[in-house]
Amino acid sequence: MAHTPAPELVASCWTSAGNVAPLQSPETSPVAIADRIEAIAGTGWSGFGLAHDDLADARSTLGFPALRSLIDDAGLRYVEVELLSGWWDESLSHQWRAQFDLLLEAAGTLGARFIKVGTAFGKPLDELDFLVKPLRRLTAEAALRGTRIALEPMPFSMVGTVPAAADLMRKVDMPGCGLVVDFWHVFRAGTTLDELAASLDAPQVFGVELNDADAETRGTLFEDTRDNRRLCGQGDQDVAGFIKTLKSIGFNGPWGVEILSEEHRALPVREALQAAYATALACFPASPPLGIAVPGKNADVAR
Repeated sequence: MAHTPAPELVASCWTSAGNVAPLQSPETSPVAIADRIEAIAGTGWSGFGLAHDDLADARSTLGFPALRSLIDDAGLRYVEVELLSGWWDESLSHQWRAQFDLLLEAAGTLGARFIKVGTAFGKPLDELDFLVKPLRRLTAEAALRGTRIALEPMPFSMVGTVPAAADLMRKVDMPGCGLVVDFWHVFRAGTTLDELAASLDAPQVFGVELNDADAETRGTLFEDTRDNRRLCGQGDQDVAGFIKTLKSIGFNGPWGVEILSEEHRALPVREALQAAYATALACFPASPPLGIAVPGKNADVAR
């Protein structure tokens, strides 16, 4: 029987950021970038993500070419950069333009597969056509830097579901514009795995983020996504079924893992990365045993 290679896993930016959370000011990791890269490479990951404030800090200290050398020397194959908002409103360009320029520079120098973008928090909108032209503009600029634009739908934002986002991508109709499909946002939006499979085309999926959560939301949706995510297979969601669904439409990785929780942030970064890697890997079929102990439920969670 042919050996099934282990899936390539990417530590999304918050998974390796240490004790910092979204919407803190600044969102800069307390972990030195060189130490962070060493911990990521040393715990089995194939790539990692960086948020805007960490990128700004890296540019002003060691510089992007030196950061690229650290990444290459560590043997990491994939880089992701995020997050841009406000991009649909030209009247706010004084707020987001400089951020986009930095993300474009980072993507070009670091070889990022895509720039992740989001939309404003609030109730999801039914009419999204006003985003088509701005997304085309961003995508054209990204193409000049050799990268792409990936929109992440979130149930507490203007683009609230993956089916709505997939319809939007069909209207944008540019191969350099696609989606990041985060499992937490899928199930908290009430989208079933069957609905997910029916709505997506494989070329639309630029990135996937694995995670888990309890059955019930604690606090607001944003508070729950920031503070209460669970390691893959240690919550109540069907992580293995999500992976199977994405594979069924033709997505084969690399697979992002985005763990955001107070518990995760409290751990030493290497320990947090080990737990996130081991539990995510265990949700794939025929994953080889790693012998890495993780807190909570057993790591053998494929179901």
